Amino acid sequence: MSKKVLVTGGAGYIGSVLTRQLIEKGYKVRVLDSLMYGGEPIIDLLNHPNFDFVKGDVRNEADVRKALEGVDCIAHLAAIVGDPACAQHPDVARTTNVDGSKMLYNIANEMGVQKMVFASTCSNYGKMEDENSFVHEESTLAPVSLYAETKVAVEQFLLSQPKTNTTKPTCLRFSTVYGLSLRPRFDLTVNEFAKELALGRELVIFGEQFWRPYCHVYDLARSVVAVIEAADEVVAFDVFNVGDTSENYQKKMIVDEIMKFLPDAKIKYVSKNEDPRDYRVTFEKIKTKLGFEVMFKVPDGIAQIIKTVTEGFILNPDDSKYKNV
Repeated sequence: MSKKVLVTGGAGYIGSVLTRQLIEKGYKVRVLDSLMYGGEPIIDLLNHPNFDFVKGDVRNEADVRKALEGVDCIAHLAAIVGDPACAQHPDVARTTNVDGSKMLYNIANEMGVQKMVFASTCSNYGKMEDENSFVHEESTLAPVSLYAETKVAVEQFLLSQPKTNTTKPTCLRFSTVYGLSLRPRFDLTVNEFAKELALGRELVIFGEQFWRPYCHVYDLARSVVAVIEAADEVVAFDVFNVGDTSENYQKKMIVDEIMKFLPDAKIKYVSKNEDPRDYRVTFEKIKTKLGFEVMFKVPDGIAQIIKTVTEGFILNPDDSKYKNV
């Protein structure tokens, strides 16, 4: 495989995992990253002959053009990620997530890049109209956060491009991510809950009844590889939810899974009836069209986090570097 893939945000939580998966499969990989959170997650790859790195910003045209030279496919992960980070820096979020993504696509199309995989989010669904049903790729999008609004805007832009364009886009709506990465994060629901309880602290949970789908970081990265390797007629100008239908959880259900490992865990539930996001998602489309199935489930991720914290793999899991805000 001589294909060259550009991974934007390749030093990040998902990107550092994806970059390794691609290299392991024989791809040449270039990462474009501003190193907002540092470059430790990919520093070892500087030794690899099939890896190269461009430090830059997806909002900077010169950086984007440099990064796209000789590239066949793009995995576009670079973004201000998550509701808190976007709320804290709304202007940066809009220019990075929306303007940067549009410019990246336009220049890629001009330079003859064949494929662009865009990392979107199931947060786009917002709140289910029918609490007894599941949302799917054709369901109404009802974003209730700036983060989701930026992702919806880019999806709409990409899917409205002429089908004759050289660069064929595919949008992947990621489930809420968890699990171990070269850039660990403990500000994500499963990881945070498991970390806090593994450290023997009381966990206070607001709104335990609201639904979300969850997917391991390793599996989200695998879904990008699956799209890169799929034929255009299967994935071009299309949208796929990424996850597993059995992996929709309420917060209380996640805690119940953690307590199977930590039966003495201290939990305090605080009633909260208004959460703008509440959605259960079906993932039949990606399973049917791409044969994609997850390798990890939430209990696997919980076990990994507990082991990482209790056995000292990470000396200070409370360090702010393990959070996006």
